[in-house]
Amino acid sequence: MPHYPWIPWISAEAVLLCGLFALLPDGAGKRLCAAVVGGLYGMLVFFALSDLVVRESLGRPFNLYLELGVAGPVFDQMHGNLGIPLSLALVALVLATLLGLATCVSRLLLRTGSGVPRRAAMTLTALGVVTLGISLIPQPFVGLSAARTAAHQVRLAIDTHQSTASFRQHLEDNSAAVQSTPLAGLGETDVILGFIESYGISAVADTRYGPLIRPRLTQMEQTLADAGLHIVTGRLRSPVQGGQSWLAHTTLLSGQWIDTQLDYDIFLASDYPTLIDDLGATGHDTIAVMPAITSDWPEGRAFGYNRIYHSTTMDYRGPALNWVTMPDQYTWSWFQRQIRERADHTPVFAEVALISSHAPWVPILPVLDDWDSIGNGEIFNRWEGVGEAPASLWRDPERVRDHYARSLDYALNVATEYAKRHVDNKTLLVLTGDHQAAPLITGDDASRDVIVHVISADPNMLAPFVGGGDQEGLRGFRWGAHPHSDQQGPSMASFRPFLHQAFSPPRIPVKISASDTIEK
Repeated sequence: MPHYPWIPWISAEAVLLCGLFALLPDGAGKRLCAAVVGGLYGMLVFFALSDLVVRESLGRPFNLYLELGVAGPVFDQMHGNLGIPLSLALVALVLATLLGLATCVSRLLLRTGSGVPRRAAMTLTALGVVTLGISLIPQPFVGLSAARTAAHQVRLAIDTHQSTASFRQHLEDNSAAVQSTPLAGLGETDVILGFIESYGISAVADTRYGPLIRPRLTQMEQTLADAGLHIVTGRLRSPVQGGQSWLAHTTLLSGQWIDTQLDYDIFLASDYPTLIDDLGATGHDTIAVMPAITSDWPEGRAFGYNRIYHSTTMDYRGPALNWVTMPDQYTWSWFQRQIRERADHTPVFAEVALISSHAPWVPILPVLDDWDSIGNGEIFNRWEGVGEAPASLWRDPERVRDHYARSLDYALNVATEYAKRHVDNKTLLVLTGDHQAAPLITGDDASRDVIVHVISADPNMLAPFVGGGDQEGLRGFRWGAHPHSDQQGPSMASFRPFLHQAFSPPRIPVKISASDTIEK
């Protein structure tokens, strides 16, 4: 068990507890002790199951100190994929199972002392003490599994608290010195930042997905070239995997490495500027297009956007597609009609969330040729209820992976078609993944790099990303639609400082948190 090297064959605590309960006299005190131990056992099982789920979904260990802050978003995603009744039933089943295990352990401990001769009980207790001593010697057979699990969580909590305190201090020390920076080189340009859900480097590097996605990128490059457009591609390292997209968004926008919910909350409470402030100072109308948001979004107001649009304010009249509130093609169409074509000559900076490649990856829609027919989205009603139910699809991991690749293919195809129609020499379109998909899709220990495409009709606007001469570009970025497969990208936190360097000369230094290089 590579993720759990501290789990031994024999638990010293279990042996010692059996001996101690054999010695305890029957009565209320023994029942209370058994209930406490049973409850603690249920908690340990919960930790173990949670660790398995977190590792498979987010690619990191379970950290109770962090997970308490994301319980709400996790449940939101559950009922988005499975529906509220099934989600509540699943939560109830887990709680009932843990309670049942705790009760069973409690009763087993009470039975341990029934009819056991005192000498045998003392012998068992002595054996428990001996196993405790053996557990202190490095070996895989006898250990303190419960104690080490608890100690691991305590250690994670301490480390996370210290790291978070350092991040808070970093922001306090630098927020006054680091101000928003107008990007004069983009002053008359629409800047569109499109986050493609789960678009990580595994989409091209993994042999299960590359045969579909690499030809799509080749087609993208050709389609854009035929439309008189140019493209630069590279990689950036995301702070997260499998979820918590908002941490990746904030890292890229702020130039600060934000990989925990605690750091995110601290950042929002600070006055530290972001690209939103930079481009607002440049004269752009700053807009967030967030189709995945289904209710009020106070965090968006904290970022300082001029306008925020979400699923209930985007006039969509088509069906929801499981968790996905609307297909990417509608998002792009609505954005062009309602934002860019009504901009009244004011340049736009828009962050656009593209969610068709979000799990559960079913159904997968075709790209409509007639964009004028999209309207309010009623044309998508024909796909309401089409496709397999997520609960059925997800029983087969291989089919899940196939749907993941096909959903990315759709997202890239739609983005290419939008660029072909609406990107010109006064547009800078940045298409970036937010994070890699979950380890179920990528495998363990996959790179956290995402793929980034930068598109414009003006090659001079893209040249700084590649660099040349005395100008340093973003490491690994190159002309074309294909990223390097074997060269790790820089941090997402480097993107904002790079834009300052490239489009706001002379260069204004912006500090990146030292935690950029620290795994929290």
